[in-house]
Amino acid sequence: MRLNKLTLSHYRNYTSVDLSFSENIHVFLGENAQGKTNLLESIYVLAMARSHRANSDKELIKWDEKVARLVGEVEKRQTSVLLEMAISNKGKMTKVNHIEQSRLSEYIGELNVVLFAPEDLYLIKGSPQVRRRFIDMELGQMNPVYLYHLSLYQKTLKQRNKYLKQLGLKKQAQTDEVYLDVLTEQLAQAGSEVIYYRYQFIQQLESWANQLHQKITNHKELLQIIYETSIPVTKEHAKNEIFQIFYEQLKKNQEKDLYKQNTSVGPHRDDLIFLVNQQNVQTYGSQGQQRTTALSVKLAEIELIHDLIGEYPILLLDDVMSELDDERQVHLLSSIENKVQTFITTTSLDHLSDKLTVHPDVFMVKQGVVERISEQSESGRKE
Repeated sequence: MRLNKLTLSHYRNYTSVDLSFSENIHVFLGENAQGKTNLLESIYVLAMARSHRANSDKELIKWDEKVARLVGEVEKRQTSVLLEMAISNKGKMTKVNHIEQSRLSEYIGELNVVLFAPEDLYLIKGSPQVRRRFIDMELGQMNPVYLYHLSLYQKTLKQRNKYLKQLGLKKQAQTDEVYLDVLTEQLAQAGSEVIYYRYQFIQQLESWANQLHQKITNHKELLQIIYETSIPVTKEHAKNEIFQIFYEQLKKNQEKDLYKQNTSVGPHRDDLIFLVNQQNVQTYGSQGQQRTTALSVKLAEIELIHDLIGEYPILLLDDVMSELDDERQVHLLSSIENKVQTFITTTSLDHLSDKLTVHPDVFMVKQGVVERISEQSESGRKE
């Protein structure tokens, strides 16, 4: 999979951008606050229909403009796919090959990306919310069915919490809880699907991440990833069993939920635990172990997507090279070179030049203007 062309209009600090790309490594070079990360972000938004760093879609629209537009020409499975997105104050409109998509779940997955940024270190040491978002974003682009059930779960959860609050405030008779029972069953149904697919994803991710982690650490460390759910189920449970257990837990906690006016159990409270040599790396691991674990997980994503869809995703490295030591940089670049189309943002080429076996395409970014300053040779290899 590769992105051949990218066109932006009124996106962030860009008035107009029209770029073409080769199949290997691209570097967006420039000082801070010039638009390098905005450019990288636009590729992520084109793929995922949301930003990894903006709180609101309005932030993606250039100041004093009403609509931001993104267009990408993607090559996948030896065919060309045209992706289009328009972002306005009214929302997003997406098209695939000029056909408007009624749901984002029908659009997401046309372009697969893996993003690695300095904040991804918080995947290990950050809050459970960070790790849940990681699961949802990565699994969502691989599995539209998961994305559908997750969206349904989040919608039903919002309705249930709102109704719990209404019942709690009004202290109405028990007959008012009939609707609550309906919402509880719907929540358990959607939630059991979410939990089931998360278990599958984490098992597959752990398999790849452990292999890569052992390679990076010269087989000195074993990595385990544990999906910790607030429901007493395991990866061995079937979907219908998860539903029944989840439903019973919701009913069991209903009085507490009414008192606290929110839902106390479910996928919205789940977490990931990372163990290195059976020790919790989030709590007891060194900064080096945490960074290695994050790198292993990111590289595992690339291999897992390749396993599931038969093609490698596009890799986005947002100023992450400066956060890794030389050894981890070498492992990262050697894992992706000549097989993964990669986009890197950096303020300097110094830490890349001696670790790459190919000449990258280099683009200079300055005040919202992008200029190609070097291109891969015909062979793509250093002389």
